[in-house]
Amino acid sequence: MSTINELQDEVIAEFGDFDDWMDKYQLLIDLGSEQTPLDPADKTDDYLIEGCQSRVWLRAELRDGLVFFRAESDALIVKGIVALLIRVLSGHTPREILDADLYFIDRIGLREHLSPTRSNGLLAMVKQMRVYALAFEQKLKG
Repeated sequence: MSTINELQDEVIAEFGDFDDWMDKYQLLIDLGSEQTPLDPADKTDDYLIEGCQSRVWLRAELRDGLVFFRAESDALIVKGIVALLIRVLSGHTPREILDADLYFIDRIGLREHLSPTRSNGLLAMVKQMRVYALAFEQKLKG
């Protein structure tokens, strides 16, 4: 199993193949369209992330001490962004997720190429993933 940093480095290398931001946006859209859609039953207000301009639903479950995320958005680029976050953070322990420094966001130039509202949405997604991780960590400590 790759570490969070190894996964971030893979993402950075993937985006490094493109110089043009239109190509990088296309890569995000492709990543988003590869995501398995959420069950319509999961698209409720309970799983909707506050602070996103687009609608983003995020589910998390704890299996064998590891956190697994699933998400969907009604916006193509946002779907790609959440797909990247899932790729990097899913399948790790709550503590690893809480301790992760998500440097790939700046390294691939994502933050500077997003509108302020999308950038806030990105932070809201990361925050929600950490909230789930924290809740699961508490549950594991029992």
